[in-house]
Amino acid sequence: MTPSTTIPALSGLEPATRPVFPFTALVGQPVLQRALLLAAIDPAIGGVLISGPRGTAKSTAARGLAALLPRAPFVTLPLAASLERLVGTLDIEDVLRDGRLRLAPGLLARAHGGVLYVDEVNLLPDALVDALLDAAASGVNTVERDGISQQHAARFVLVGTMNPEEGELRPQLLDRFGLSAALANPGDPAQRQAILRARLDFDEDPLGLCARHRPAMERLTDALVVARAALSGLAWPDAVLHRAASRAQAAAVDGMRADLVMLRAARALAAFEGRGEVGVDDVEAVAELALAHRRPPGSGPASAPGTANADRSSAPAPEREHERQRPSDVGRHSAADSISVREGDWGALPPRPEATTRVLHAGGWPAKKA
Repeated sequence: MTPSTTIPALSGLEPATRPVFPFTALVGQPVLQRALLLAAIDPAIGGVLISGPRGTAKSTAARGLAALLPRAPFVTLPLAASLERLVGTLDIEDVLRDGRLRLAPGLLARAHGGVLYVDEVNLLPDALVDALLDAAASGVNTVERDGISQQHAARFVLVGTMNPEEGELRPQLLDRFGLSAALANPGDPAQRQAILRARLDFDEDPLGLCARHRPAMERLTDALVVARAALSGLAWPDAVLHRAASRAQAAAVDGMRADLVMLRAARALAAFEGRGEVGVDDVEAVAELALAHRRPPGSGPASAPGTANADRSSAPAPEREHERQRPSDVGRHSAADSISVREGDWGALPPRPEATTRVLHAGGWPAKKA
């Protein structure tokens, strides 16, 4: 069956069926695909944050992932959604009238067992992001009103996307996302050509492209089901725990969330690839997905302990241009210098010297006695 999204028809109009671009037809996004698959195998990882410019297949990949999961809903959180629409509400009037508590479920309940997609997550209010991340990590949503609360299962794969040009997430919220993938515009003409060919083939004959990728999609779906079932049977040897702790410490991340996410992702990878035990290589394969968005600003990727490349996060940061200036150069900024000093601060002007005048006597006040 070709995965598709059916749009209800208005009166007198024919319903529209929109095929979903196959996950296996994505070109040039192996890191993104790995992160999404790992989060689908173990939703307790806490979801995936995808950052990148417009047109880099962020939403296409999220919809393709939902098509891989058996009977999985794909729920989109609107940017203007309220907290009640997200988590649901309780009808207190029913409790007072007949003693029965009724829950009006929200989007978290609808997304149970599927994918919850949040576009421009960096523009959402912090309260919504907190509720999203709490449910994604715990698999449980709590609805509270007037001192009464009710819980329901909310186990879903959270996929958040953002364009860094539109603003960043606070570090506290970044840390709550399990994995991250940073996308970039394709720089290889051959890769751009392959992306164009796949997109044009889908636009011209979506059912034909889906049919050609159906065997690969079915194999991937079966592999996800098997991997999910195998998770509980895999243990983490001491060497694996040591490697995860060492990588997190070398990256100078706060807290223990990075270590735990790394271990869960490594276990998901081992299950997906059919191994009976989590290995150190599994930790290395997923380390950057768990650490990239948690490192302090200005620190680069850390190498594994004991390798030839030293940890770049411990190296001194390069001097900035305005720190190397001589005192006589202060105030001689070009337009390019001002951008490098205050990069990202739109509309900022470079500092400039102003002459000072000695005040001999303040009007209305007597002169100061020696």
